[in-house]
Amino acid sequence: MSHKLPLSRVARLVGLSRSSLQHMIRNGEIATFDGFVELDELLRVFPDVSWEEEGDYRRVQEIKEKAFGKRIFERALPDKEVLAERLFELGKEFAAAKSLLLHYDRVFDWLETKLDYLADSDPEAADALESLKIWLQQQLDEAPEEAERGKALLAQESVMRVMSAHVTVQPSGHEFFVEGNDTILEAALRVGLPLNYGCSNGNCGECRARLVSGQVQKVHPHDFHFSEADKANGAFLLCSYAPVTDIVIEAGVTGAEDIPPQHIPARVKSVEEISDQVRGLHLTTPRSQRLRFLAGQSVTLNIDGVSAEYFVASCPCEDRQLTLHIRRDNRPFSRKVFNELAKEDTVVIDGPHGSFVYVLESSRPVIFVAWDDGFAPIKSLVQHAMSLERAETMHLYWIADELGHYRDNLCRSWADAYDNFFYRPLKLDGGITGAANAMLEAHPDLSGHDVYAVGPAEFLYAVRDGCRVRGLPSAQWHGKQML
Repeated sequence: MSHKLPLSRVARLVGLSRSSLQHMIRNGEIATFDGFVELDELLRVFPDVSWEEEGDYRRVQEIKEKAFGKRIFERALPDKEVLAERLFELGKEFAAAKSLLLHYDRVFDWLETKLDYLADSDPEAADALESLKIWLQQQLDEAPEEAERGKALLAQESVMRVMSAHVTVQPSGHEFFVEGNDTILEAALRVGLPLNYGCSNGNCGECRARLVSGQVQKVHPHDFHFSEADKANGAFLLCSYAPVTDIVIEAGVTGAEDIPPQHIPARVKSVEEISDQVRGLHLTTPRSQRLRFLAGQSVTLNIDGVSAEYFVASCPCEDRQLTLHIRRDNRPFSRKVFNELAKEDTVVIDGPHGSFVYVLESSRPVIFVAWDDGFAPIKSLVQHAMSLERAETMHLYWIADELGHYRDNLCRSWADAYDNFFYRPLKLDGGITGAANAMLEAHPDLSGHDVYAVGPAEFLYAVRDGCRVRGLPSAQWHGKQML
């Protein structure tokens, strides 16, 4: 009986990104079966991996958490009823495995008796049959070296399955883990996957989904009523249930056009002095009014009747925390942020706006291009791509004109933390065409890439034309003019 592991859990076990494993699969280095990797294949491909969280692995994880700038990963135990169910399911697997081993023991005892009978019946074959018995016993007594590594791997995977459950979403094919005491909806939003939802407290039914396989447990009550036919078909609410086992669900993913306009009074958490010319405005929305938006979108901010539109610089996965980069200029809103705004002041958010968003279904290599504070939406897109772990590689080019690379250390920390992320800061020494050419010279063939660029119109035209010359399809170009 083979033991199969989902690709996302394999990534955690071996300390690689899911996109790195997908690259190995495409190159024929790893064999998979319907998206799963068999235990023997995992041991073959990674003969030197230790299944313990050693210092280097923990250090890389810490770097990633700091570089990503999102929430601190929760280490809480799952809901007690969910935990009890997971332990019960694990116990059933253990019992089944033990029962199978007992069956194998009985089969071996029968085989040994049969061999003895044949040896007595045919003295000429007695020596050969005795040699076969000895060889079989040796094989059972002398477990191969891989058996110990396999045992350690299974032990660690069992702990992972108790602490978290793996979710596969159909038909989009997205995957994520539910950690701690999160509901399925909360866990999806934490990784930036915008599953459909409305109130998020069990009243509207907008987050309804269908359970295809696996087991879920209700952890929050809800008032929404399902018909008996819906229940029989596996319908449930993502905001009220947590997975007991690894599950497959049918659920809708929100697009930019699906997000309703929102009007949210937020509180100022801090006004960060990023540089002389840029302030980081950090806002917190009310507990009951998380802003629904996609990376790359903008919002309108209003302070005492003074308003302006800005790109959101934070990832949708950061719960109720929002960050915006405010450039020093002559606009009344900018002057208020630089000179008057204080902690706990109210800033009203209206939005989101725009369709310049990340293509969730794509796993193609991505090139991100930012001009000055056009870095804000690009930062949101980069963090969203990192959270989803689908892009094979990511290249970030940041052209600094007036503002400088005001988050240069953050970008460098991304490059240090992620094997598939590359960062190159550029200056406008050679003009707009020179900046575009300097960026594109390392990418002679862009036919299999996605490009996201934010900047002034003339710069966008130069980058777009250069990308087209290098084979970029029109549908894979995503450009947005600066606000």
